[in-house]
Amino acid sequence: MKNLVLLPAIILFLLAACSKNEKIMPPVAKKVKKELTTHGDTRVDNYYWMNERENPEVIAHLEAENAYKDAVMKHTETLQEKLFEEIKSKIKPENESVPYKKNGYYYYYKQLPGKEYDVNCRKKGSLDAEEEVMLDENVLAEGQEFFMLGGLSVSPNNKLIAYGVDTVSRRKYTINFKNLETGETLEDAIPLTTGSAVWANDNKTVYYTLKDDVTLRSEKIMKHVVGTPVEDDVEVFYEEDETFSVFIFKTKSQKYLIIGSESTLTSEYRFLDANNPEGEFKIVQPRVRGLEYSVDHFGNDFYIRTNLNALNFRLMKTPVTATEKENWTEVIAHRSDVYFSGFDILKDYLVVTERIEGINQLRVISWKGGEYYIDFDEEVYTLVRM
Repeated sequence: MKNLVLLPAIILFLLAACSKNEKIMPPVAKKVKKELTTHGDTRVDNYYWMNERENPEVIAHLEAENAYKDAVMKHTETLQEKLFEEIKSKIKPENESVPYKKNGYYYYYKQLPGKEYDVNCRKKGSLDAEEEVMLDENVLAEGQEFFMLGGLSVSPNNKLIAYGVDTVSRRKYTINFKNLETGETLEDAIPLTTGSAVWANDNKTVYYTLKDDVTLRSEKIMKHVVGTPVEDDVEVFYEEDETFSVFIFKTKSQKYLIIGSESTLTSEYRFLDANNPEGEFKIVQPRVRGLEYSVDHFGNDFYIRTNLNALNFRLMKTPVTATEKENWTEVIAHRSDVYFSGFDILKDYLVVTERIEGINQLRVISWKGGEYYIDFDEEVYTLVRM
């Protein structure tokens, strides 16, 4: 209900913004005919020239659009400030995330009064332990017109952290490394990535996803050894099909590295023992058009969410030594009235996210037997898997 407090101010803002001003005319971009032919089909894009980000004419047109916006909205400046202050008053000036424990440390981030960015912290062993600041984004953002932090990934021995930084708002992240014991930022800097790095269990080998410089498609999985030149990085997998994008992650068990390659309708995954970064990735199930699946690991099996003969998806498992679909056995059956949207594997429980009558619900299944749904004590709510 708190959001309803903002409605009167927003309505006034929209009404004011829509008031007519016939003397101010918007800038009109010129048309330059450009024919683009793909798969034998030709289309005309009269504004193709505007993808030239450094073209002075493009920049001039964008500046003209911004000037037009400022002129049209000038009479709302006081109201804009009032609306901004009203929204800001609903936000705590100092806040802290719920901590989570991983590999002996409690991790969390906090927001400080008057600061724009998060401070990423951890505590060893106990929430009463001394706080360690891993990354202060406010410091990293100093002098930048734009700043966005990508994925944070701590090495298995807890000594190094990899993180991505975008300072141009193009989702072209440069992965950097920091020694958490000394505070030193290492010389390794890997440009044009998705921002996330995945550690092998040797504490020195990391895998990352490289983007195409023009299309920004995530197309390559690369391997880097900390302390070596980026130019020596090894290509592990290249996705030739332009309708697919690739990514890499580590199973929650920390035993396997998983490369995913997905399009709108089709999936394909590869796996490698995280203790053997010099090994070769093996395919879980070769891609079949229309077959979607995702993978995690527990015990001696891979657990697989799939639409194989299951419109609303179901959960299967298969031995790590025999991963193709002919070996999959059912764990949770398909249900026509329940959408199986995801799962998380814990030491003692399997947690399943299901959508029932439009509402996401969490189903907790014990490995020892027995299950229950988490009661959120509300008829309508929003549940988001992170």
